[in-house]
Amino acid sequence: MRYMMTYDLMETVRNTNQWMGATASAMASYPAFSMAPNPVFSMMAAWGEVTERTFQRMVVKPDWGIRTFTCEDGKDHLVDVTTVVERPFGDLVHFRVNGREEQPRKVLLVAPMSGHYATLLRSTVKSLLVNCEVYITDWHNARDIPVSEGKFDVEDYTLYLVDFMKELGPDTHVVAVCQPAPLTLAATAYLAEVEPKAQPSTLTLIGGPVDPDATPTDVTDFGRRVTMGQLEETMIQRVGFKYKGVGRMVYPGLLQLASFMSMNAERHSKAFSDQIQRVMRGEASDHDAHNRFYDEYLAVMDMTAEFYLSTVERVFKNREIARNEFVVAGHKVDIGKITDVAVKTVEGANDDISAPGQCIAALDLCTGLPDAKKASHVEPGAGHYGIFAGRSWRDNIRPLVIDFMNANTRKPRRRAANKNKVA
Repeated sequence: MRYMMTYDLMETVRNTNQWMGATASAMASYPAFSMAPNPVFSMMAAWGEVTERTFQRMVVKPDWGIRTFTCEDGKDHLVDVTTVVERPFGDLVHFRVNGREEQPRKVLLVAPMSGHYATLLRSTVKSLLVNCEVYITDWHNARDIPVSEGKFDVEDYTLYLVDFMKELGPDTHVVAVCQPAPLTLAATAYLAEVEPKAQPSTLTLIGGPVDPDATPTDVTDFGRRVTMGQLEETMIQRVGFKYKGVGRMVYPGLLQLASFMSMNAERHSKAFSDQIQRVMRGEASDHDAHNRFYDEYLAVMDMTAEFYLSTVERVFKNREIARNEFVVAGHKVDIGKITDVAVKTVEGANDDISAPGQCIAALDLCTGLPDAKKASHVEPGAGHYGIFAGRSWRDNIRPLVIDFMNANTRKPRRRAANKNKVA
């Protein structure tokens, strides 16, 4: 499967379905057909509208959609999404609220690179904007990155996090959501050894597989059952000629999406058939519940092959971080060197992706950290998404995380004056 032809074939199928949906919608909406009282035409138009939107969203990066924010003064202030650090595989982005004083908490959200864009954390960002300066890792779609930019694996990901933390300084509160939790822990430990003054104030790990074997799930079982050779043969393809990353080896987003949807095929099938019925009855809208969810869910991005394969092999199979044997750029990271960063773990009691026990394992690895700087929370009744983007996050978890930040905040660093500045 590691050929451009396979990648282009998937894109051709997607493109064809989008075209068929657009064609069906246009043809069935032809004015002359409205004279015939036949529900087939309205069903055809509805099917076409839903199908076109579905397959079109698969290759479109969602917009953040955070344009204004209502501050304490009761006024709506514009929000600028600005790039602080620009890199080939991902940027450090800041949500700056114009006309508002700088907030006391500087938060770095580490978004997962697991098939969806960082916009998956949109609601998390909005909830933190209330009283925080929010920054986020905005990872790029591998299909759009030229081969000349080189590789990007788990070590490169970790070093990106190190650079982002150094840029923001020691008064930063880092919140890692899901997949990046173990790598963010490793990045913090790396800083503790190499540049301790740049360590963040706090580190909150939410639903991440620090020790995948602590509580096995279907995800971890899959990693055990399949060999690396099988994964490379069945999951890896070369980007086709349509994109800038032509020739780059990737785990395609469309293939990831097929895996996501196959896990709950019956539920997704019913959701789409129900949406077609709503469109027929004129009850659907551009931003209804179905479209809000699937516009984000269907927007998938390619991962570099080396990142996907090294994640499976080193984090899940070999458990290098869980065994404290992770190496970054030739340097063996010792998580026990974290002595001055308060660490909190958050898990969902009903999380079937990263089950309770996998994330809290981070606290046992922090052998050099006093118990007073360790905390954990298991949210009753919460699933994987609920612990960072649902009511459980808004009502229960977010206040606990904010309190944890407040209790462990460092004073901001002072930048050196520019002695060469001309008055």
